[in-house]
Amino acid sequence: MQAIDVVVLTKNSEHLLDRCLAAIYENVPVKNLIVVDGFSTDDTLKIVNEINEEHGNITVLNVDGSRAKAREKGLRQVRTDWFMFVDSDVILSRDWFRKAGKSIKTNVGAVWGVNIDVIPNVKDKRFLKLQSLIARQCFNLRGGMHDTLIRREAVAGIKIPEQLHAYEDAYIINWIKEKGYKTVIGDGIYCLHFKSPMGWNLKNGISQAIFEVRCGLV
Repeated sequence: MQAIDVVVLTKNSEHLLDRCLAAIYENVPVKNLIVVDGFSTDDTLKIVNEINEEHGNITVLNVDGSRAKAREKGLRQVRTDWFMFVDSDVILSRDWFRKAGKSIKTNVGAVWGVNIDVIPNVKDKRFLKLQSLIARQCFNLRGGMHDTLIRREAVAGIKIPEQLHAYEDAYIINWIKEKGYKTVIGDGIYCLHFKSPMGWNLKNGISQAIFEVRCGLV
């Protein structure tokens, strides 16, 4: 497969962004990196500019709104037959793109890599294996965009409801399926998902849970 466009959503992502983008360039043949930024107030854009000095193929779009709006804005800029969504708080596994290519068939519209949440001080392999199984079941139920390779034709004409700040991933996956394509879990591909340091508290956890329920009902 030829080089592909990659869409990365960011907002105040300085805590991991340099490692995230480095992993993308190391494991994916990037034609254009499309950064959709939600008006970050930290050093996110400074990091993006520094990396662009090395690669010279980054476009930055500023979007004020939901993740649904940001994802749609990003995919509108895609020009390659296949493209990727990669979230700014993940690190791709080694040889992600090469291994994902094994899952591409004429009837496949999206290939997903398992997202493994990185939880401080938890290294039990049994727990990590269980977490991987749960993540796979969650993808089958609602989809996921942490690290997903998508056939551009499969999302042609998509209009994601703007109010979906969560569950926009489920909407995209359902759209692909309604177009007659399969969405598959890639063999041996994954990403490590690091929670923002700002997100590790009970108040934020409850707030996020309520928001996801509301979006799920929509």
